[in-house]
Amino acid sequence: MDKFFGLDKAASSDGNAALLVTVHDDVECNILCSILEEEKIPHLVKDRGTGEVMRILAGYSMYGSDIFVPKEYLEQAQELLEAYRNGEVCEDAEEFSESDSESDE
Repeated sequence: MDKFFGLDKAASSDGNAALLVTVHDDVECNILCSILEEEKIPHLVKDRGTGEVMRILAGYSMYGSDIFVPKEYLEQAQELLEAYRNGEVCEDAEEFSESDSESDE
């Protein structure tokens, strides 16, 4: 059935883009896009199968979304994705939490 709806493969993109990840949750998609934007990594989000139509009709897509980045940014984006999924704190967040604890005293 996945082959019928086109869900067994990533959405098509141009030749310079590489698939970073497929997400099935709008919240995770928005978080990952925010991380990429902070690092100034260009990205493209495309819904799988008929997901674009489902998003218009139902407000969400149950088929998942593919996040693409330019091939030259793929390694950096994969490192950011791994850090996010492992719960690693970024340097800016550490500085922010340190300044909060100092102001509380």
